[in-house]
Amino acid sequence: MARVISLVNQKGGVGKTTSSINLAAALGQLGKKTLLIDMDPQSNATTGCGLNSSDFEDDIYEVITGLCKTEKAIYKTKFKNLSIIPSTLNLAGIDVEFVKKMFADNTFQRNNQLRDALESVKEKYDYIIIDCQPSLGLCTMNALVASDAVIIPVQCEFYALEGITQLLNSIIMVQNSMNPELRIEGVLLTMLDGRTNIGLEVIEEIRKYFKDKVFNTIIPRLVRLVEAPSHGKPINEYDPESRGAEAYHNLAKEVIERDGCE
Repeated sequence: MARVISLVNQKGGVGKTTSSINLAAALGQLGKKTLLIDMDPQSNATTGCGLNSSDFEDDIYEVITGLCKTEKAIYKTKFKNLSIIPSTLNLAGIDVEFVKKMFADNTFQRNNQLRDALESVKEKYDYIIIDCQPSLGLCTMNALVASDAVIIPVQCEFYALEGITQLLNSIIMVQNSMNPELRIEGVLLTMLDGRTNIGLEVIEEIRKYFKDKVFNTIIPRLVRLVEAPSHGKPINEYDPESRGAEAYHNLAKEVIERDGCE
């Protein structure tokens, strides 16, 4: 059965989508059958894997609203062992759609829809990586309920811990009421500019706060990582010799080692 991991931080601009794409691609390159799910209506993970709306008929919105079967919305990418359930702007209307369903059926469980949808495909993959939108709304709650673990990307900048307490409270709430097996896989330090002291100070602060939950791998701030999505490629395809490709390769190895899946 696939291990389901969500990348979550309600703060935007922390490298969450970049890390979702590149971790999924690196896991695929290491021989793990991987499914990436774009749970953000901005669809950046979708375009970052080289897809646009003309390439698919069904997306994650149709899946979690029951308009299509999960298998029908899965598309193979051009990259090794990597498939994706894409997203469109339709996902922005999920709150309204779920409210309608709750009025029509008082047994409807709005936070369980993604978990239920993934049951039919989990045995086909080693990993399912979910890219969450920068909020703690319904899409993110669905991701947390469906997940075995959470990776929290935190940028190596001032105010790095802003909003983390709220996120941790949300994770605890899900653990207590909807998904007792959910755990924090790790905290991923991103966007490190080695030329500044603040980055090193934040690393020290984060390690004090989260201790052994912090991944050893740190993602550097690199122009090539920023460029890759505009070419519809993960960094290991866009610039396989770059420090960014090496970093995400090392992160994927850490994830596999932590899961005991080697």
